[in-house]
Amino acid sequence: MKKLKKFLPKNQSLKKKWTISTAVVIFISYAIICSVIYIALYSWLVQNEENNAIRTADDLTSFFSSQDNSISIQDFQRNTGLSKAIVNQNQTVRIFNLDGYEVLQINDVNSAVHLDMSYDQLGDMVVSKEKVDNEDVFVVNKVVTIGNFVGVLQLIHPLSTFHSMMQYIITTMLIAGCGAILIAGFIGYYLANVLIRPLQDLRDSMLSVQKKGFEEKINFTYDTDDEIGDLLKLYVSMMEDLEISFAKQQQFVSDASHELRTPIQAIEGHLSLIQRWGKNDPEVLEESLNTSLVEVTRMKKMIEELLNLARKEERDVEAMADIRNVLSSVKNELQIIYPEAIFNIVENGEVKQPNITENALAQILRNIIENGIRYNEEIPIIDIEVHYLSESIFLTIKDNGIGVSKDHLPFIFDRFYRVDPSRENNGGGTGLGLSITRMLAEKYETDIEVSSTVGKGTTFTLKFSIS
Repeated sequence: MKKLKKFLPKNQSLKKKWTISTAVVIFISYAIICSVIYIALYSWLVQNEENNAIRTADDLTSFFSSQDNSISIQDFQRNTGLSKAIVNQNQTVRIFNLDGYEVLQINDVNSAVHLDMSYDQLGDMVVSKEKVDNEDVFVVNKVVTIGNFVGVLQLIHPLSTFHSMMQYIITTMLIAGCGAILIAGFIGYYLANVLIRPLQDLRDSMLSVQKKGFEEKINFTYDTDDEIGDLLKLYVSMMEDLEISFAKQQQFVSDASHELRTPIQAIEGHLSLIQRWGKNDPEVLEESLNTSLVEVTRMKKMIEELLNLARKEERDVEAMADIRNVLSSVKNELQIIYPEAIFNIVENGEVKQPNITENALAQILRNIIENGIRYNEEIPIIDIEVHYLSESIFLTIKDNGIGVSKDHLPFIFDRFYRVDPSRENNGGGTGLGLSITRMLAEKYETDIEVSSTVGKGTTFTLKFSIS
């Protein structure tokens, strides 16, 4: 493995590493398979050659044993099957007497092998692998009986055909191996192009984002459901989250710089006023300090609402809220700030708990109710009805405020949107309350419907899900 790592330098491209490693692995696998096949073929063919030599020796022994006291070459040639087998296999047959003198020879191809075995040793067939005339051969020695004659039959079986066949097999394997490596290289290079192209697109997309930001949209054509597809989907998802976070950050900076400019200028003006002559005028000092405190409080609230709007938190799927307690808490809190406001709360049905946190529910209710109190030219009256149904909860908040026209109603949840800009300096809010309300409602899958009539008031209907 270390040698393979050295063979693939770090500065090489992934495509080249893929191609080289594929070719090397295929070459090693092919070499191992060919070695196993060659060894198996070699053993099987050698055994087959030895069996052929033994078979011919047995046939000759049977043939000679069936003859009378004498035999000639012509008698042997009449057995065409046996003679052709010996000639076709380039075998050499000799018969020696027990003194070692040659008395018969058939198809002289190889020289004789010296007999250095006793008669007792030749009682059984003896097969050995020798080298005769610089050629590998099988030598079979066996006692043979021809009538009253007892001698030794020696058969020499050359392995030249076997070696030629093995050489042919090796050559074929080498040629096939070279072809396989070339084909594997081309296929590996092609597959590397196909499989690495999405990674190249991913790299190009990262470089584009690094240089241009999120101006260009991510566009991948790879839609296969595999590891690379999962990686690209994860990247796209992460980039979308980053883009949203970046947009929220930019929006937060823009909103903060826009909305904080006015209170800061107001505080700056009053501090300048105090510096010039307010230090010696208690009335001017009191008025300027009160105004500055109001503006500071307003800035604090605005910053908290901007942070809430920019913050992205996961939904608590196990959240449960007690509507009765939340309504009571919000009512008590707002009555301290707006003591003239009148609250009427009615509940219908068996009490159930919606899937929302109590903090989120309180913030939603507070924003809606406070708008109804602020934008009101009479004594604020807030009518709240809660209907507990089997699968959902409906909560209706109705006020007797100035109302919103149909032209402005679709935009009341937009950031910093105000129906009447003059309200900004006349007790109005930051323009973020309903934006936060919609964000929380979407987060906890709460539906909001709004209806309003100018001069008569506005009605918000919230639909909560029940687990």
